[in-house]
Amino acid sequence: IYLAALLGNGLIITAVACNHRLHTPMYFFLLNLSRLDLGSISTTLPKSMASSLWDTRAISYPGYAAQLFLLVFFISADLYLLTVMTYDRYIAICKPLHYGTLLGNRACVHMAAAAWGSGFLYALLHTANTSCIPLCQGNALDQFFCEIPQILKLSCSDSDLREVGLLILSCFLAFVNFVVSYVQIFRAVLRIPSEQGWHKAFSTCLPHLAMVSLYVRTGVFAYLKPPSIFSPFLDVVVSFLYTVVPPAVDPLIYSMRNKEIRDAL
Repeated sequence: IYLAALLGNGLIITAVACNHRLHTPMYFFLLNLSRLDLGSISTTLPKSMASSLWDTRAISYPGYAAQLFLLVFFISADLYLLTVMTYDRYIAICKPLHYGTLLGNRACVHMAAAAWGSGFLYALLHTANTSCIPLCQGNALDQFFCEIPQILKLSCSDSDLREVGLLILSCFLAFVNFVVSYVQIFRAVLRIPSEQGWHKAFSTCLPHLAMVSLYVRTGVFAYLKPPSIFSPFLDVVVSFLYTVVPPAVDPLIYSMRNKEIRDAL
């Protein structure tokens, strides 16, 4: 899976960077998405594979902090960028005549930089907040990487309530952003008179919506599920779905179905 993710995302980055026909807003955002996908899957799987090969489950405290920060950074920046890509599809479908004006080169760079910067600040906040939580129930996590919900289980104070509140607020804002954008998109699509136009619009939006839905639903379940639902196996499966599956599947969804990318490759 890791090699497939490296190959798929590496091919997208190479194709978009080397082919001037793909220097458009949609592919610029796709290029950034591939970079973030490479970062997120490289934060978890290599360490897990090394631990399996050397039969060890240990990780140093600096390694834990680095993995926690990088994972939150890449995944949150990924979600912010998916929001930007939703806006790109909204402009392309609902305001096609203004597409070049609203999504010029400078605007695209600013939106991508905002996604990366917001992810960095969000990860910094979570890492600092989690590192301040006192742990009194050992230091063993039932997970193949350092995940915030697993760390909160080891806490023995009420200070983790701030972390839970921040997670709830973040999930709510992400959900509202996507719902508002896609309501506008679907309203515009339903006004298209031809079935061919419907098919083209939905074939563009539905894969994107499916990946966003997978991210949000599995992330919300992993971070906000009630304590009564306790299953180490379920925790691992859900974490696998939001940390490993999207980076490996995104190249197929966003590019291999796209004729321009196939021609460039």
